[in-house]
Amino acid sequence: MPTSKTHPPPVSAPARFSDRTSTNTLIVGAGPAGIAAAITLHRAGKDVTVIDKAHFPRDKCCGDGLTTGALRLLDDLGLDPATVPSWKAVSRVQIAGPKGDPIAFDLPHGAGTFAAIARRSELDHALVRHALSLGITVHEGVKLENLSAGPTTINAHTTAGVVEAEHLIAADGMWSPTRKLLGLTVEGYRGEWHAFRQYFSNVTPAAGNELFVWFEEDLLPGYVWAFPLADGSANVGFGIQRGRGIAIQEMKALWTDLLERPRIRSVLGQDAIAEGRHQAWPIPARLGDLQPHHGRTLFVGDAAAATDPMTGEGIGQALATGIWAAEAIVSHRDPEAIAAAYEARLRVGMKRDHQLAQALSNVLARPRLAQVSVQVASASAWTRRNFVRWLFEDYPRAVVITPRRWHRRLFSQPGAYR
Repeated sequence: MPTSKTHPPPVSAPARFSDRTSTNTLIVGAGPAGIAAAITLHRAGKDVTVIDKAHFPRDKCCGDGLTTGALRLLDDLGLDPATVPSWKAVSRVQIAGPKGDPIAFDLPHGAGTFAAIARRSELDHALVRHALSLGITVHEGVKLENLSAGPTTINAHTTAGVVEAEHLIAADGMWSPTRKLLGLTVEGYRGEWHAFRQYFSNVTPAAGNELFVWFEEDLLPGYVWAFPLADGSANVGFGIQRGRGIAIQEMKALWTDLLERPRIRSVLGQDAIAEGRHQAWPIPARLGDLQPHHGRTLFVGDAAAATDPMTGEGIGQALATGIWAAEAIVSHRDPEAIAAAYEARLRVGMKRDHQLAQALSNVLARPRLAQVSVQVASASAWTRRNFVRWLFEDYPRAVVITPRRWHRRLFSQPGAYR
């Protein structure tokens, strides 16, 4: 939160526990999923302890995009955008098929924010500070080393001591140490997507204010993006599915080639300046294939492989799964009932969406179908508006085939932060 001389910034808890710490729920990981779970539990009166091996702010490889769904959840959690310096709301998305120039898709105006960009280093730090301001205990620089089970607890052995908890929420990413310690790691798993990004300054006014997506034929169903930030810079990158015949070692050369493609370079501008180093990271998108719970432990966010398999978006999914895991703990006492409630929520609230997204991703893998899809979506003002709202998760991906989620205002909901 904003600081002043009379209101010093909240500070995390000491990096060493006093003797043996007990808590209702231990959360491993202070990213969006972990903090969303912590705030939800705290609001319900539950004692919660959060640990993270990093010290905030810390960088996080990400496209930095926030969908409508993610924004509504951040709003509900009480995050103030003013605490995120790079935060930039956007109302226009430019999408280009495999051939031709980008086509403008406008999000609704005057009804809140439907899309925004924020550096993950700043967003995650703001969420941690928000949690601290609410009185939630967050231990930074604390690493999980081992787990042991008690009769009615799970004991987390960390670099700061032992935490005894009734429940554990693993929000510790794709390479989840918790999953590894529980013997649930899938051997050789490297994620469904691989992404690559770099920040650019001195971009054109268009790249500094509008969100761009290019479906390049050799990346399909992957794409290139340019997402604007508040200081006029842009997060530029690309995502590609594994198995497309492009080795990780070849991605740097591909990156250089993509930046010089005329329709991409014309948007960035000839004078755009690459800032810092480029970074690559894997994206897990196989919700339902990885076990979402084990005993007293629930997995959320990337640790549950909850990323959207079509777009690679993961912040909204992280927030949602964190909240759902917390709500299951609040609503039930028995670990089996908690696990069943959480798994049911994943099935109803996300699994069908991911199945449809994967099917559509298979369609977009074909250049002709990808081109036709963009043309059909841009056929009229109505199709453009509703397509981009669907793309940015204003309503669930598979809502048309899941009637239980229908309600009167489904297609006319306002955005966040009105």
